Amino acid sequence: MKIAIQGIKGSLHHIAATNFFGKNVSLSECISFSDIPELIIKDIVDNGIMAIENSIGGPILPNYHLIDSHNLNILGEIYLPMVHNLMTLPGQCLKDLKEVWSHPIAIQHCHKFFRLHPEIRIIEEKDTANVARMIREDKLKGIATIASKKAAEIYGLEILEEEIQVDLLNMTRYFIISKQRKHLPEDYLNNKASLKFITQHQSGNLSEILTIFNNHNLNISKIQSIPNTKEPWNSSFFIDITFEDYHDYCQALLTLEKQVVELKILGEYSQSNPILG
Repeated sequence: MKIAIQGIKGSLHHIAATNFFGKNVSLSECISFSDIPELIIKDIVDNGIMAIENSIGGPILPNYHLIDSHNLNILGEIYLPMVHNLMTLPGQCLKDLKEVWSHPIAIQHCHKFFRLHPEIRIIEEKDTANVARMIREDKLKGIATIASKKAAEIYGLEILEEEIQVDLLNMTRYFIISKQRKHLPEDYLNNKASLKFITQHQSGNLSEILTIFNNHNLNISKIQSIPNTKEPWNSSFFIDITFEDYHDYCQALLTLEKQVVELKILGEYSQSNPILG
């Protein structure tokens, strides 16, 4: 199975792929998220993995648009802790460091560590795992990066400081995506769905919609408004719901269709739980 990820081996997307599909997965490494849908649509890869939200940074809105505009299907989800480790070439110590090259989000998550070491210059880069590879291949002394333990293992780097992130419970949620969904006999085993809908231009319409979910015993785990590119100053709503009875869920959709301008099922799948540690 070939999976498209943003980044390279050793990245958190790589870890998410192996956790979901197994260690023998084949990777197609992409520079940006926007490259992933094209690979899926053209059948160059079987599936893709895309970060969708962070417990501290919030939703990644452009990725919602990519999934929606390319009519991709969400077939699963996975959570990973954001664990940041300071690593460099073997044989160096903290006092040898002159610069740390890493992604700006990773740097932000480790701001307390860098306040304790103002002598270290911070350089922003696009991909932490790629910096780890550069350090090894170019034998860059005095340079460190912040990345996963998997990156240190793959590129033969030494971890100087473990878990230097500020928030130990910082989590990122990833969607596993594929081409447009097909209805399968085992759909009734799913207990979570991601939907998109556009409300009618009527007062109280959103309240009516939320009442529909409640009346059918559905739990709203997330609701996110995103600007509607087809109609400026109006919003689309992306919503995650969980349920115990698939029949209740289907009945809710039949009722919901009558109350909205547009309804789209982005995916039905099994709910995943955050992985701690």
